[in-house]
Amino acid sequence: MAMVDPVRSGESLFVNGDCVEGVRRFLSDGSVDLVVTDPPYGIDGGRLDRHYNRDESHVVDGYVEVPGTEYAAFSRAWVAEAARVLRPGGALFVVSGYTHLYEILGALRAAPLVEVNHIVWKYPFGVWTSRKFVSSHYHVLYWAKPGGTRTFNLEARYGLAERSAGAGSLNYRDREDVWAIGREYKPGRAKNRNELPLALLEKIVQYTSNEGDLVCDLFLGGGSTARAAIGLNRRFAGFEVSDAIFAARVPELAALVPGERLAALRCPVVAPVPNRGRPWTAEEERALHDAYAQYRRDGLGKGEAVALLCDEFGRGRFAVEKRLKPR
Repeated sequence: MAMVDPVRSGESLFVNGDCVEGVRRFLSDGSVDLVVTDPPYGIDGGRLDRHYNRDESHVVDGYVEVPGTEYAAFSRAWVAEAARVLRPGGALFVVSGYTHLYEILGALRAAPLVEVNHIVWKYPFGVWTSRKFVSSHYHVLYWAKPGGTRTFNLEARYGLAERSAGAGSLNYRDREDVWAIGREYKPGRAKNRNELPLALLEKIVQYTSNEGDLVCDLFLGGGSTARAAIGLNRRFAGFEVSDAIFAARVPELAALVPGERLAALRCPVVAPVPNRGRPWTAEEERALHDAYAQYRRDGLGKGEAVALLCDEFGRGRFAVEKRLKPR
């Protein structure tokens, strides 16, 4: 298809056309910090009403499917372009069902990328079945381009010292590789066939990019990635092959105000840890064990003792607990 002129709004770019051709034309090598994308299903996605019990009357027409027989070549082509435009250290997140997971993983392994995490996104109310287990998850594949510093904002959402009522680490729980995030339902409103929830995308953007970074989505669709990226004050580039979907979605995306979602974010409580990352000396380790033993003799519980030691030695909880383990 002929590629029309892109829509530019501030530091955002929206391209109506094939993503491989569009990325080659508009994005230079190493120019992107983060790619987050949800490629076509390859399962006759134009008839998703057969898989989900929902009213399709408000779904925007124009969904472009990729035949299953072409899915491997299709995946290799777009993943190769994503790898080209990523800066060294840049990250790629691919959201996928299991049907063509094999082909997507093959494309990722063929590209100059390395695996970081294989995340499972668990959502409620999956596809109803009567002769097999209910499918209620997607795969979120987190890969990166080697050769540079990878952005990972460890305390982007919860401080390392923040704990729940049961004394569990909120930071640890938020960073586990199974994410329970509900789908977004939009009764009576226009929607695409499969729109990722904003909560999922904001979590990815918060942890793996910084304000001012360039975030790219090769399959723009309903624009959820654009909403997350622009709303969190990142630059954005999106590509959509469907004329109908592009025309329906881009005007409202182009009107988004950069940074408009920042005020709604939870502010993590980040406690300064002056000695984080500094090697322990033998003298410090002996003092740590002596202090811990004394606190326990004084009747303090393990959690209370460790908390005091964190403050006393200027270390994080994990570092203190690791050094206290018998060797």
